[in-house]
Amino acid sequence: MVGLDLAQAQSRLELIPAQSEARYRVREQLAGFNFPTDAVGVSKKVQGRVQFDRNGRALEGSRFTVDLNDLTSDEARRDNYIRRNTLNTAQYPVAEFVPREVRGLSFPLPQSGKFPVQIVGDLKIREVTRSVTWEGEVEFRGDLAFLQARTSFTFRDFGLVQPRVLVVLSVDENIRLEVSFAFRILER
Repeated sequence: MVGLDLAQAQSRLELIPAQSEARYRVREQLAGFNFPTDAVGVSKKVQGRVQFDRNGRALEGSRFTVDLNDLTSDEARRDNYIRRNTLNTAQYPVAEFVPREVRGLSFPLPQSGKFPVQIVGDLKIREVTRSVTWEGEVEFRGDLAFLQARTSFTFRDFGLVQPRVLVVLSVDENIRLEVSFAFRILER
């Protein structure tokens, strides 16, 4: 991988892992319950950085990773099933997102305020890479930025095995991903 091209950089941000997390949400219907609920898994093991040119295009070297072995929900059996069968984390321990463009921001980055954004890039889960668009909001507070964003896709889009176990009557085909990321702004 080619290093970050500082000569082209307009803005550089580095993820603050201790203040960031990634989540999945999948609607499920459990046996013995009258209504569906959301299964929610969270990973706090996230890393990444992004660098933009003056037009909001992400420069080479920008990327984010999520440790899929760290995904935990309120049910250990669900977590183990997802790690073994759906994600195969023994072979594919991380998901990776490589941003290509951010829409909705002005450059240089503002000192304060909230802004709706779209982040377009390539998401890789297991051996499948697909283009996705995240919808969200970023808030600037001095040298910090806070992003809340979400995207969705189907199990089929990434060749993932949809969970099928006795205690789960049904699992929705749609997977919703959410991130709560905090960044240090290294260069505006």
